[in-house]
Amino acid sequence: MRRIATARLRHCRLTALIEEVSLVVSELVTNAVLHTTTSEIRVTIAIKDGFLIITVIDGMPGRATLKRADEAAESGRGLSLVAVVAEEHGGAWGTNGTGSETWCRLKVPVGMRP
Repeated sequence: MRRIATARLRHCRLTALIEEVSLVVSELVTNAVLHTTTSEIRVTIAIKDGFLIITVIDGMPGRATLKRADEAAESGRGLSLVAVVAEEHGGAWGTNGTGSETWCRLKVPVGMRP
């Protein structure tokens, strides 16, 4: 998924966001794989109102929540990373009402907006 996201960003001339989007896609997809029993996960990347919106849809109810991982934990930091990236780029992250979709919104730099 990271490669597909990178290719899409290059196509749209949004190369400045490749690292951040790759991280967000990776963490949101990993979260869906680890915490659901679904057999299908969809990822969408769209630009709307000056934001790049990454949505991971697993179709399973249950909200993704931030958890505090201790130093020795091998996992549990993914959504914290997504939250930091979103905040650094003037955006946000969250889930839809049922929790079957998790999204992250990053502000597209003014000079890069289509």
